[in-house]
Amino acid sequence: MREIAALARTELLLTLRRSESVLVTLIIPLALLVFFSSARLLPPAGRVIGILLTGTVTLSIISTSLVSLGIATAYERYYGVLKQLGATPLPRAALITGKLLAVLALEVVQIALLAAVAAVFYGWRPGGAVPVALLALLLGTAAFVGIGLSMAGALRAEATLGLANGLFLFFLLLGGLYVPLDHLPIWLQPPARVLPAYVLVEVLRSAARNAPIWSDLALLAGWAILMPLLAVRLFRWE
Repeated sequence: MREIAALARTELLLTLRRSESVLVTLIIPLALLVFFSSARLLPPAGRVIGILLTGTVTLSIISTSLVSLGIATAYERYYGVLKQLGATPLPRAALITGKLLAVLALEVVQIALLAAVAAVFYGWRPGGAVPVALLALLLGTAAFVGIGLSMAGALRAEATLGLANGLFLFFLLLGGLYVPLDHLPIWLQPPARVLPAYVLVEVLRSAARNAPIWSDLALLAGWAILMPLLAVRLFRWE
């Protein structure tokens, strides 16, 4: 456990030292929350901050679990770092555990920062079905970690870089995070409703209203099981 904790600490420090990771995981989500909350085209912030916060939290999960982890792991695989780590006494399952702990630690920082800004500047107050929201965050993290590691373990590093950033924009635009699905073309709405980004944000919003949508939570659990299994199937250490 001490070795896993040391690896998780190292992974977290390396992530925070990469300027592009800090930009994607901390600065961009916070900037989007402030921008949309302050935009005069929107209703007063007190009426929409909860919707914007859940969308931004979902975006943060995507940026950390999929984009940052996927790209970093792909380049570690490309440069042979994973091969060297796999030759150490620490089991490979423990290596993955350390990475996941680092992701969860960074997500705690992200969510705390976003919640603090929403509470101090826009009057947001926590409430609703908090255990359901926490469960949804864990399931969403598992789903997007699975997507990120599936790409990192099966594709070239350059391909993972492009695809991860493309998926970030894809989920941002079509996941219902900021743009309601009924504003999209009709033919896009049905497939968008089953995307993990949309399902996660809908579960968080329903939990905030203390009216969880259990069908969406079940679908999110399906993503959380399917994508890690796909990553296990596709991942190659070299």
